[in-house]
Formats: sequence, C-alpha cells, structure tokens
Amino acid sequence: MLLPEPDENILSRRGEIIAGLSALFPAGRVDAQVIHDTASMRAYESDGLSAYRQLPMIVVLPETTEQVSKVLRFCHENGVKVVARGAGTSLSGGALPLADAVLLGLGKFNRILDIDYANRCVVAEAGVANLAISEAVAAEGFFYAPDPSSQIACSIGGNIAENSGGVHCLKYGLTTNNVLGVKMVLIDGRIVNIGGRHLDAGGYDLLGLITGSEGLLGVITEVTVRILPLPEDICALLLGFPSADAAGRCVAAIIGAGIIPAGMEMMDRPAIHATEEFVHAGYPLDAEALLIVELDGPAAEVDYLVARVQDLAKEAGADYTRISQNDAERERFWAGRKNAFPAVGRISPDYYCMDGTIPRAKMPEVLVRISEMSAKYGLRVANVFHAGDGNLHPLILYDINVPGELEKAEAFGSEILRLCVEVGGVLTGEHGVGVEKRDLMGEMFSDLDLDQQQRIKCAFDPDQLLNPGKVFPTLHRCVELGRAHVHGGQIPFPHLSRF
Repeated sequence: MLLPEPDENILSRRGEIIAGLSALFPAGRVDAQVIHDTASMRAYESDGLSAYRQLPMIVVLPETTEQVSKVLRFCHENGVKVVARGAGTSLSGGALPLADAVLLGLGKFNRILDIDYANRCVVAEAGVANLAISEAVAAEGFFYAPDPSSQIACSIGGNIAENSGGVHCLKYGLTTNNVLGVKMVLIDGRIVNIGGRHLDAGGYDLLGLITGSEGLLGVITEVTVRILPLPEDICALLLGFPSADAAGRCVAAIIGAGIIPAGMEMMDRPAIHATEEFVHAGYPLDAEALLIVELDGPAAEVDYLVARVQDLAKEAGADYTRISQNDAERERFWAGRKNAFPAVGRISPDYYCMDGTIPRAKMPEVLVRISEMSAKYGLRVANVFHAGDGNLHPLILYDINVPGELEKAEAFGSEILRLCVEVGGVLTGEHGVGVEKRDLMGEMFSDLDLDQQQRIKCAFDPDQLLNPGKVFPTLHRCVELGRAHVHGGQIPFPHLSRF
C-alpha cells in the first residue's frame, strides 16, 4: 500500500504547528481538542480497513463549523495536509491518516439541529450516526432510507463522503438520492452552503459532485437529508436455494417482472452458517444460497407481491420459503444480514471486506470465478450481496499472523475487482476508492478520465492538501493539469506500518 512520503519540512515544524492550532481553541478546551501524544493518537491510526495503520502528525477535534474553518485556514496558510474523519468506519482506507497531516476528527459534531416534517427533512451535524436520524423521526412515522450495515455507528457526513448505500438502496436509492444540502468548509476556510431544504436547485449539480468525493474537495460539517413516511405494510421473505445460480436466476426474474423490492440481499453457504451461529435468525443451514426479499407499500399490494415473489422463487428452484409474520420476525431476518460481517469475524482471525458492483445477470458467473480464485489463493471466502443492484461484498478470510496471508488476501481482492470491471461492472458500490482501490483506477478509467477528475479537485483544492494520496494512482500538480499534459511521478514508497 503506497502513500506519499511525508514532508520533512512539515514534520520539522510540528511543534510550531501544534502551537498554532492550539491558539485557535479556548484555553480551557485545548487539551480536549488538540491531541499530539502518541498514546492518545493510537485511537485514530486506522479506519475500518484495519490491516493498515499509521499515526497522524496531530489530531484536532473541533466542535463548531467556525472552528473547522479556522483549522483549515491555518493549514492552508501553512501548507499542512488535512485528513477528515467521521466515525472511522470506512472500509477503503479513506480516513487513513498521513504522517505529516492533521487528522480532523468530526466526532463532536453529534447533534440533530432541526426536524422539519413540513419539508420532510432533517438537518444534522456531520458526526450524527446514520441510525440516529431514523430513530429521531420514528415516533412521527418517518425514516431515513439509506441504511448501511454499520448504520449504528457510521456518521452521516461519512455516508456522504462515500455515497453509502445499504440494504434498502434498491428501492430508495443511495445517499446521493436522499441528501438535499450540505454545509462545507473549503480548504481556505470559506464556509459554503450547497443545496438546502428544497428538492432541487438550479445550476450545476454541485451536491452530486460532492457526494462520494471522499474528503478530497472540502470538509462537510452539516447535512440536510430527506426523510420518508414509513410504509403502511412491510413483509420479508427468506428464500433458500440449492445453488447460487438458482438464487441469481430468481433475482433476475423478480426484477424482470417489474417488481422493485425495498431490499433484496443474497448470502452464500459460508455466510449463512457464520451468521446463523452468531445471530440465530432462523436461516436454513442446508441452503447453498439465501435471498432476503423485503416488500413494502399498501397492504393489498404487499400481499400480491409476496405471492408473486413466492411463485418466481419456486420457478427458479427455491426449496425453502419463510414469510415474516410480524415486524419482530422481519427484523430478525435483517439482523442476520446486518451482522454478517462481525459474524464472519467469529470464524476467522481476520477478513478483508471487498466492494464491487456487477451486472445482475453476471452474478452466477462471478460467483463461480470467485470460488476458483479461492482455491487458487488457498483462502476461504464468504459472499454477501446487495443482490438487487449487483453490489457484492466478498469477505476474504485470512490470518494476519501467518506470513504472506495478508498479501495473498490483497491479491485475491484485486483480482475480484478486476473481474467486476471485466464483466461490465465497477470498482466500488458504496465503500469508496480510498487507498484500497486507488491503484486499480486505471482498470476502469483512462489517463484522460483521471486527469479530468483531478482538474475538479484542483478547482476546490489547488494545493492538494485535502486527503492526498487517496483515489488517484498518479499525482499531478494542478499547474500541469491546467497547461501541458505532463505526468507527475508515481506515488513513492510507503510510510506506513502494517498491523
């Protein structure tokens, strides 16, 4: 894993930078907001891609947008890099610190500022947990649709940075389809408001540009999201199949019939067994593949769709069907899926969670080839899919204490992602590029494509101080991109430790 070599000039000024940042905060709060001792910074050395760890130069924990503005202005004026971090649940290394950068933590931005039922939206600070928004509006019969498996912990600002999805994104869309506005601080300290409480705005779609930008364009401190009324009726089906191919045919048949479930998830046998032993959700242990299909809407429509999906599943070869009888049972079905990742942690010391997206029709082929790769690398894999939109999450099982296994897991993961692109898919569905997929961007984009993307970054961050070393495999100076097409050098050797 390659990151930019630290700037020795910046490191030599560390004491001066600590003093300058400390002066930005009230005297009585400095110790709680500027952290620079090694032991305390250990908590920030990794995000959810925990195989890679690196201490930041300094950790700063602002409490207001104005404080974020002062920090960024100081860093801009002093040429100091900044990596923004929310809850640290990123699985692509997007919040991995740099040795010569300020780690800007947004954990103190944890307040819901306004619930506006008339406009069906919520205004929240960037550090508010995803699930907290739905909990805050549930009593009035509303919810926030995007629901990543980590929703109990992941922050809404981080969701925007990665354009997170979740099990209900098939019907209700990703974060980009549910965010209405953001307050963002630019690298020079300017505070901008993009979007608002209205459904659409004139001009360029800057909100769409910022959603999924992985902290490269600015630091989001406040978010306005759309909330939706809870459906009249919700029902989930567990469908067991004798093969992944049969489950894949069922997915295609459901979508082909014009049915758009609220969620449709798939798990293979290893994932089923690991999850059932952990959660006891009632999954069929003799199934080779399992689908969870949730249908919602008016009661009459749900009853019709449940019967229709049952018929389609039977035609595809389903040999197990179970229909939720109440909300508690339906939530148990989903508890298993949402706990699939930690459940796999019970059967392997370590696992590497991949994220790629493929055309639904290619699912059987891709599963067969992943199985072949598993044999090739000698590493087990458990597969979990957002089946409706083809977003797959193979969990590669390994032991970091066994020499060479992490490297094999990385190679295995890279081959899976190349396969996704080969069959007409993309490198990421919701986890982002970060450092994990950065060096594979050339598999999907040409040099011209990547240069154009970097020109956008240059418009927001001309000195490339925000989250450098992420997303782009080759560094360019903005002046080069603006004039002659001259390539910068490859990102140099790592300044990074492995755990």
